[in-house]
Amino acid sequence: MSPRPAPKNRWLSKTAVNGALVLAVVYMLFPLIWLVTASTKDTGGLLSGNAFSFKGFSLGHNLSELASYGGGVYFRWYGNSLLYAGVGAVLCSLICVAAGYAFDKYEFRGKEKLFGLVLLGVLVPTTALALPMYLLASKIGIVNTYWSVLIPVLVNPFGVYLARVFSAGYIPNEALEAARIDGAGELRTFWSIGMPMMMPGFVTIFLFQFTAIWNNFFLPLVMLSDRDLFPLSLGLYSWNTNTHSEPSFYPLVVTGSLLAVIPLIVAFVSLQRHWKAGLTAGSVK
Repeated sequence: MSPRPAPKNRWLSKTAVNGALVLAVVYMLFPLIWLVTASTKDTGGLLSGNAFSFKGFSLGHNLSELASYGGGVYFRWYGNSLLYAGVGAVLCSLICVAAGYAFDKYEFRGKEKLFGLVLLGVLVPTTALALPMYLLASKIGIVNTYWSVLIPVLVNPFGVYLARVFSAGYIPNEALEAARIDGAGELRTFWSIGMPMMMPGFVTIFLFQFTAIWNNFFLPLVMLSDRDLFPLSLGLYSWNTNTHSEPSFYPLVVTGSLLAVIPLIVAFVSLQRHWKAGLTAGSVK
């Protein structure tokens, strides 16, 4: 039997681990802290380099300028991002869950080869597909429309893979057989039995996709030219390109960036019970 570690060594080990965790938390929160304090500064305060103090508090003025600039175009971009990310993530999650359920529970010819193609799609970076998708969108005439951004984000190969894993771990075949014996059809079985059991997986895929679409930049950059259709990422980028010639854009960009992280925080906090269950499911199966 190996000797138990000395109390002093155990204390030192715990201190080292806790210290590393504290440093990691500070490192991750540092940009957010800067964003919060910098959003309270006017142009002079930002350019002076003293962004970490609340001296010269101008958050109210910055919010007013943000709401009034360009006829309130910022909040139009905000609505566009909510549309792209909200609708796109919900529909994409439904498609992924249905596809993962089918790959797990049904047997059909070429299933594993088809699933191999799905896994191959995980390896392809989305930026490499932007130009081919633009050419396809141009062929069917949806460039510079909401559809040019919404339709591509409905496809998520990693979500399909994740959904198959959740289906295998959460849905026992006996429950499906019992539903079929009771006379339920395949769609009824999926919606009444499979979907509720896979809800942690659905929420996990939704959060991944919501974050990816909300932060998506290259696809809207390629597809959209109408400023009224821009999401926040592209709109803030267009403002940021003007900061070199017009420094008055700095407070707009910083304050707009602060408001842009709120939906992500709300989504993760409100759905944390589900996605925590989803992320830890593999440890108990």
